Amino acid sequence: MAKLRFHIRYPEDKIPSPILYEVGQEFQVVPSIRRADVRETTGWMDVEFTGEPDEIDRAIQGLRQKGCSVDPIELNVVE
Repeated sequence: MAKLRFHIRYPEDKIPSPILYEVGQEFQVVPSIRRADVRETTGWMDVEFTGEPDEIDRAIQGLRQKGCSVDPIELNVVE
């Protein structure tokens, strides 16, 4: 199992949608929100995905198909 973090930005029309829930249902990944800021016109989340690397890649592609911008977060932080 891998744990990878991503910064996800999504457009205004997707704010009311349960995007992470949908991704967790469609793909075999467990999303965990690490930080987020959601407003009426924009939103972003830093999310850690746990799962097989290929499945995480599929989930990221699914988010992009939903109109989200997804960038990897490279951190070497001990929590």
